[in-house]
Amino acid sequence: GSSKRYKQSHRDTMASGSILTQTQYDVIAKVFRQADTEETGHVDTSLIGDLASSVLGPQIKDSERSLIRYHVDVKIGQPTISFAEFLELMGEILAETTRWGGLSTKLDGYVGFDTIQEQIRKKSLKRGFEFNLMVVGESGLGKSTLVNTLFKSKLSRTSCTPGPHIIPKTTEVNCVSHVIEEQNVRLKLTVTDTPGFGDQINNEKCWQPILDYVNEQFEQYLNEEVSIMRKKMIPDTRVHCCLYFIAPTGHYLRPIDVEFMKKLDKFVNIVPVIAKADTMTIEERDAFKKRIREDLEFHGIHIYPLTYGAEDEDDAAINSKIEQFIPFAVIGSDEEVNVGGKRVHGRKTKWGFVEVENRKHCEFSALRDMLIKTHMQDLKETTDKVHYESYRQSRLRQGQQQQSSGYVGESNI
Repeated sequence: GSSKRYKQSHRDTMASGSILTQTQYDVIAKVFRQADTEETGHVDTSLIGDLASSVLGPQIKDSERSLIRYHVDVKIGQPTISFAEFLELMGEILAETTRWGGLSTKLDGYVGFDTIQEQIRKKSLKRGFEFNLMVVGESGLGKSTLVNTLFKSKLSRTSCTPGPHIIPKTTEVNCVSHVIEEQNVRLKLTVTDTPGFGDQINNEKCWQPILDYVNEQFEQYLNEEVSIMRKKMIPDTRVHCCLYFIAPTGHYLRPIDVEFMKKLDKFVNIVPVIAKADTMTIEERDAFKKRIREDLEFHGIHIYPLTYGAEDEDDAAINSKIEQFIPFAVIGSDEEVNVGGKRVHGRKTKWGFVEVENRKHCEFSALRDMLIKTHMQDLKETTDKVHYESYRQSRLRQGQQQQSSGYVGESNI
């Protein structure tokens, strides 16, 4: 009968190396059996979301509901689902969340695995961290200056090079890497600049070299990943964040802005910023930001972090605060000025001082907090789990199709 079917499925699941414990299996089997009123071993796919929620219990969080919906959409393509398929589905869901509620096994005493966090911290500090930042926008918007201001050091070649700046005839992609250190934490920062973007009379497809570069980094990483003799630590040159600089016109997004972001939003985390925001009044700035947000929504452009959701309520709360700033209205300055006896980054004008880190003057501090203090690791994970994963799946499918047709290319895939 049905109990024999469930026992057989349990043996198969254990033999396949599933992470499910006996307790977890029993709860999943009980929930499924209650829905399987006709004892066919199958239930309607429309019930899967409710069943998965029942397994995790009443304390399920919104992020876990989103995770369930994602797995159901990906895995289910038929009118019914078998118990074995549901078991596999729940195994994948449980592998991605540790909030198991009644499914977790109780401890009888102290074990010591609470030190894992400290072990990871020590190893990470020894290894150091990497972050790859791309800046895109037409010349004269202060891209290099803003990067230098963000990290409080002379990082960008452009702003540190004396003499007139020569605009390339086509979009170029230039990278420069630095190792910076703060409180014994080492960060290898790679800044990718794109001189020539948007600077020509005919800017048709000026985004193509940038897209090609982003995909080239994905391809290099994938080739290393599938290599038989791969490196112990695969160098990560994938672009983790793209700061897109919008000219402070006070009107709407220009066609080049819309086209660039629509072409690249599926390959990189885009964070739009309004450059030289001090050229507008507060009222003009707020109205401009509102129109840009409307344009982004109208054109369906995916902006980080709003498009990618949050893992829990804490992240959701942080993201909701960030939402009010997008696009970030920023000011950059390499220079320090004396304001009230204190040296601060900013500029002196006829009307007074513009302070870069003064939240009343611009949103630079909010941008820096998001990029560095709260979302740097998430930017890297979103690059890996969303953008690179999409590219990887596409390339592997392409490789399989080529093999089935008898074509052998140069790739390792």
